[in-house]
Amino acid sequence: MLFKRSLIQELSASAAGAFLILTGIVIAQRAGFLIRHAAKGIIPNDAITTMLGFNMIRFLPMLLSLSLFLAILLTLSRWYRDSEMVIWFSAGLSTNSLIRPILSFTAPIVIIISLLSFFVTPWAINKVEDYRVQLESRDDLSTINPGVFKESSHADRVFFVESFDELGNVVKNIFVQSKQHEKLGIIVAAKGSRHVETNGDNFLVMQNGRRYQGVRGTAEYSTTEFEKYAIRVEAVEAQREAPTTQSISSFDLLKNANNANIAELQWRLSMPIAALILAILAIPLSAVDPRAGRSANFALAIIIYILYINLLSIIQAWIAQDKISGIVGLWPIHFIFGSVAIYMVYRRMQQLTLLPTFIIRAWGNLKRT
Repeated sequence: MLFKRSLIQELSASAAGAFLILTGIVIAQRAGFLIRHAAKGIIPNDAITTMLGFNMIRFLPMLLSLSLFLAILLTLSRWYRDSEMVIWFSAGLSTNSLIRPILSFTAPIVIIISLLSFFVTPWAINKVEDYRVQLESRDDLSTINPGVFKESSHADRVFFVESFDELGNVVKNIFVQSKQHEKLGIIVAAKGSRHVETNGDNFLVMQNGRRYQGVRGTAEYSTTEFEKYAIRVEAVEAQREAPTTQSISSFDLLKNANNANIAELQWRLSMPIAALILAILAIPLSAVDPRAGRSANFALAIIIYILYINLLSIIQAWIAQDKISGIVGLWPIHFIFGSVAIYMVYRRMQQLTLLPTFIIRAWGNLKRT
């Protein structure tokens, strides 16, 4: 059918465009956040891409849900604005004719959101925790960034390097400050590199430099020049914290059904349900007067989306805090917004039924001429 094919094609294009734009916004925001942490030496530079990838997986259900909502809203509102919808209605179609193709377009996306919400997102969050522990277990040399003073994990040394070579194996213009036995030691060297012994011990081997040692506040300092000087760098034994409910698999949440786990399960289930309700809600919200702007409809749609998601988040927190029974859960919120969506669709169908048929036919004849 021409109507269904045209609708599905435009919905697909709008959804892809909305998803790419939203993904770009999230990538820019998260990348800026991670780059700031890397500049401060909190995370190493080579961890930015991995952390960004895991963060994007975490936001995929929300991005897909919002992209679906915007795609339906944009497509149908354009059809109303350009009077294409009047042509379809004059051909005998109605608002009810929109529901089936929109649901057929929505169903695969809702299934993908369900898989992501129940299985992929917890896996990604768990991998983020594993990767964080791995990063914290790295030695001090692995977290040094050129041009940034870096304090060691034991707070007994401060490292600074001016630059790396092209391969990143050799550092140039090294500064190391250490404190041992109440004596302050400062080492400067032209270059240095990492050396790993057969037993796995890591050393920073510096070449062509000087070592200054003395007691702070006195003139008792000694100076030693060296061709090669090695400092042992110890790895940190990071301990993983207790897993959060977001990182626990859905099967494990079902096995241990406490308040926090029930709240998390309710949230994961809410992602596909909310996507379906929002898709239906976008149908009546997209109806605009061709002679008027669509700003009001878009503003109302965004307000409804924000209110819906925030209410789900608030109720989830209350379930975890045992303020609301897990049996009640998030179902009242879904019921309210689902009822609003069905009522608005029904009212829209009633308005089209009451619309005089001769006006629609006259508009169709005018278009043909």
